[in-house]
Amino acid sequence: MSDRGDPSDGEPLAKPRTTSVLFVCTGNICRSPTAEAVFRTLVRRAGLARSIAIDSAGTHDYQLGQPADPRAVERARLRGYEIPDRCARQLEYEDFQRFEWMLAMDLFNLSELEEQKPRDYRGHVGLFLDFVPESRSLEVPDPYHGTTRDFDRVLDLTERGAAALLEVVRKSLRT
Repeated sequence: MSDRGDPSDGEPLAKPRTTSVLFVCTGNICRSPTAEAVFRTLVRRAGLARSIAIDSAGTHDYQLGQPADPRAVERARLRGYEIPDRCARQLEYEDFQRFEWMLAMDLFNLSELEEQKPRDYRGHVGLFLDFVPESRSLEVPDPYHGTTRDFDRVLDLTERGAAALLEVVRKSLRT
């Protein structure tokens, strides 16, 4: 008999494995919402939307309540991604209970995550681009004070990172 149970035996089917991913930057209006949108699109295309919860947050309260940066929204839309229509939020203690994967866009925010991480947290805290071994960049640079080209660079890095992350997360769902 499979580990999923046999309905004819009256045993319930095993619940499919699920996971959750949180993307983290400083203010939650540029990089992390972009990563959320790109990853959400890839997850949906892979047919895994019911298996992977996705969100984003900021480590600081600089832009709390603000919508995503219009430049990030515009550049993402040009590539077929929809950044969620919601307001920036700050990382909360409960996020460490809700998310198995907490991915920082840069070393500064990784340090913030590590500092806030409860000792008993058993999920993965790391850099988003760690999943792209051939990447020459460890960090997704903050485009906020930059140009359109900087927002496009964020998308370039995020597309590579999201594709690599999806493969790792997909494997974790099978275990």
